[in-house]
Amino acid sequence: MNDITTRTPVREKAKLFAKQLIKENPDYNYLRELFRHIRFELEITPDKQPKRLPYVPTEEEIKKYYTVVWQSRNMQNVTLIKTLLYTGMRVSELVRTLIVDVDFDRCQIRINQGKGKKDRIVPFPESFKEVLLLHTQSVTKKGGKYLFESSWKKSYTDRGIRKILAVYSREAGMKQSISPHKLRHFLFTWLKKQGIEDALIQPYSGHESRQSLEIYSKLSIGDAQESYENVIHKFPV
Repeated sequence: MNDITTRTPVREKAKLFAKQLIKENPDYNYLRELFRHIRFELEITPDKQPKRLPYVPTEEEIKKYYTVVWQSRNMQNVTLIKTLLYTGMRVSELVRTLIVDVDFDRCQIRINQGKGKKDRIVPFPESFKEVLLLHTQSVTKKGGKYLFESSWKKSYTDRGIRKILAVYSREAGMKQSISPHKLRHFLFTWLKKQGIEDALIQPYSGHESRQSLEIYSKLSIGDAQESYENVIHKFPV
């Protein structure tokens, strides 16, 4: 086998491939399949990277963190962080959520085109609906349409929300900065500790499991929300 130093630079090789393929007008799926077969022909397998367990904050850390959030008396930020904590929404989903996506009667938020371009429903506690309703009424009076908006009547950005959470992390003296995804990990880990099965968490987590996909598809959001509501009153925040 040739030494690595004899390889054609990637950019040059890509140009050669492009010249050969351009007449065939390839699309993304064609190229993906092409390179899959090339790897097969060359007997190349992906390097397996060791999987690291995600960092999950403890209940004590979440309580410490939320105490600082509450003491700020910034009710928009309080409501935003509670929404992340209670729903497990991804920050990319939260920034696209509209006020009309919130069903206050059912205590649910509709996520449109979440990860994998899939729609789903996430619950929030009945005890939280009054706070969330007051928040949305305030936004609506200002002419807003997104669940969380800046003073310029534009949806918060992914980066903007991360910066808000990072400020409170520093003020709380957290060893690891609290990110939206850490709040998501905390919720689902906490729900599992309460005895709720993966199959009941999955409908609103947005996760998929090949092994559990069949049973997941048979579970409704109603089943999942009942289990959620039965334990959420014990949530540390």
